[in-house]
Amino acid sequence: MEYISERIKCVDASGIRKIWQMAARMTDPVNFSIGEPDFPAPEAVKAAAVEAINADKNGYTLTTGIDSLRDVLTQLITNQFDWLNPYILITCGVSGALQLSFMATINPGDEVLIPDPYFVIYRHMVNLLGGKCVCIDTYPDFKLDAWTIEENITPKTKFLIINSPSNPSGTVYSSEELQAVATVARKHNLLILSDEIYCDFSYDGPAFSIAQYYENTIIMRGFSKAYGIPGWRLGYMAVPEHLGDLFDRMVALQQYTFVCAPHPFQIAAVTALQCDISPQIAAYRKKRDLIYNGLKDTFGLVRPEGAFYAFVPAPGGNATEFVMAAIKNNVLIIPGSVFSERDSHFRISYATEDERIQTGIDRLCALVEKGW
Repeated sequence: MEYISERIKCVDASGIRKIWQMAARMTDPVNFSIGEPDFPAPEAVKAAAVEAINADKNGYTLTTGIDSLRDVLTQLITNQFDWLNPYILITCGVSGALQLSFMATINPGDEVLIPDPYFVIYRHMVNLLGGKCVCIDTYPDFKLDAWTIEENITPKTKFLIINSPSNPSGTVYSSEELQAVATVARKHNLLILSDEIYCDFSYDGPAFSIAQYYENTIIMRGFSKAYGIPGWRLGYMAVPEHLGDLFDRMVALQQYTFVCAPHPFQIAAVTALQCDISPQIAAYRKKRDLIYNGLKDTFGLVRPEGAFYAFVPAPGGNATEFVMAAIKNNVLIIPGSVFSERDSHFRISYATEDERIQTGIDRLCALVEKGW
């Protein structure tokens, strides 16, 4: 008897995790593989979580989340987008929000527009649900072109997903790009899922949201990156009032999947939203500059504008081959094929100490100099 379902056979183990696990067997590796902030959670946030645990706030919450956190987020979204009565659902990370929204919207055969390169979960979740990924090529500068998006819209198109600031490229879409996309989306009545987990990490100006320009948008944000708490698995989605029926369906799905986000961490998130994270953002701007200035001449790197990633052209155009050479030289990087239909680039996560970043830069550039 075959115990493995057909649907799960279309999902591969994460290429990022495979390479991350290799670090445990290496000596003196520079680990550019995992997208996890290297700074600790603010002391006040940790204290709030401990206090909540000690106060026995360890049971279930309402499926939608605790009122005190949802009230703060409702006000935040209302102030930012002038949405009246937005619906807020506290989720188990942005990954949980993505899973709920994909499950609630995708039928077998539906097409989902995904700018390429993309975050790895998008393609696998669409495939798992029987949908079809329609990848929108954004090479070489990773900008979003509304005309290219419109060319790929068919009667089967269900939604467009936008991730800005972007993983893996670090691209931050401009106001002009997003307004042009909003015009196309409105013309075709598309739903847009806006993955904004890195919205705080924008180094050269504000990170605009498509929700500022288009009403049929679901916003997804999280606490993992900005507050150094990825292991807490805490995020949220904001849904405009006129999409209330879709919101109710996602709440029902959460009841039968995640149940609710972790109770004590929801309480601590209220404190997190009051914390000043500008020093962390400034530190990561410095890391971005270090990576860009160190790799641009040797690799032709397009300047990342946000998140904490760089998507670097691979010498010779074959990223997998270069990644294997880099790993042999104690630098852990991820081949572009994990994030893209192409294998011409590799991803760096520069969420590590400045000294390790410089060591990694030196090793990568030395590889090119000696013909790797």
